[in-house]
Amino acid sequence: MAIGEAGRTSARPGSQPKRLEESLRGRLGRECVYVPSCRFGLYLVLRHWCPPGGRVLMSPVNDDVIFFVVLAAGLRPVQAPLNPLDASIDVDAVPDEVWGSLSAVLTTNLYGNPDPAPGLRTRCDALGIPLFEDAAHAIGSEVGGRPVGAWGDASVFSLSKHAGAKAGGMLAVADPGLREALEKAGRDLLAPVRTTSELAYAVRPYAEAAVRGLRLRRAAWATMRLLGRMEREEIRMPLRPDELARVGALAPDLGAYDSWVRVDLHDYRLRSGRLRLGRIGRRLDRLDETLAACRSGTELLLSTSWAKPRGAVQPLFRVPLFVEDRDAAIAALARRGIIVGYLYDPPLDDYAGAEFTDPSPAPEGARWFARHALPVDPLRAPRVVEVLEESGARPVEVPRGLGSSRV
Repeated sequence: MAIGEAGRTSARPGSQPKRLEESLRGRLGRECVYVPSCRFGLYLVLRHWCPPGGRVLMSPVNDDVIFFVVLAAGLRPVQAPLNPLDASIDVDAVPDEVWGSLSAVLTTNLYGNPDPAPGLRTRCDALGIPLFEDAAHAIGSEVGGRPVGAWGDASVFSLSKHAGAKAGGMLAVADPGLREALEKAGRDLLAPVRTTSELAYAVRPYAEAAVRGLRLRRAAWATMRLLGRMEREEIRMPLRPDELARVGALAPDLGAYDSWVRVDLHDYRLRSGRLRLGRIGRRLDRLDETLAACRSGTELLLSTSWAKPRGAVQPLFRVPLFVEDRDAAIAALARRGIIVGYLYDPPLDDYAGAEFTDPSPAPEGARWFARHALPVDPLRAPRVVEVLEESGARPVEVPRGLGSSRV
């Protein structure tokens, strides 16, 4: 089924989510459940499969929101060693004793670069534990001849990223018999539709277009900060360790961790209204076109001296380039109106400490990637290449001895 056919909206109540689900079902060959956000879907997955107190292997180069979702589900994050070129889990560098302690594995597929799902699937099957795929950045990526999201017991997607809908997510499951239970669990946790939120969502694109047209980005950011809408002064949100330790006794409890999980997306558990679902459907109509443009931009960026060699070109959400002075490169791009986001520095084990997570047994790869990777939007590839060349940005090499069995 074509994405356009599955993505069209309908006036019939309840029909819009079903059409969105059909879109992803056609891509993955799996049963799908619409959720208001990727983070909400991930919470449902973790609660369904993992007993409280279980241990989940995950990437330390990841959004801190995902870290707090794992904690909210009553689980212990275990940070994995990473390939320094794409921040994917280095399967062979995880010690045997760590494998034997796990309740589940969670991939990240950072920026759309796939984690080694075939190898992780084999490991999880041997251990009798579930594999979960966070495919928020990877709706168009493939690994081992399958789409990302078609390897795990469950996978979660964001419709805010490639689709550009700024809302919505999808949960896909290998066992179609679990659909009803997961859908019910989600309904029980959803907050009702709010008219004010729907209206704000409806006018947001026009407000953003006005800001861009009037070149008011800095003024807009300053105003949002004064109004308390900018929740991060740094790349990572404030950990608030004393408060985090207190709510730990309440887990699993999404509400107890709400002030961390909602950062950057306060509507993450809000039931989606007709306006929101309609826009998401229209964005999905154009997904294949967007993915083709992302693939073209990715190919251009990977041909530059700042890129590192890799396998087949994927339609990445962001392309990690590696520059010697990342702060200077970010500043040069900002002067031309290109804002760099999706930075995850420092790694989660350095950010949260051993009180809240098991540190990686080999943290150097994650630290190097987090410090040097410059995530570039492939849809702006020509302009970014031009700015970096004009600024004199120099590539940085991976230090000798730092690497992965797959580098």
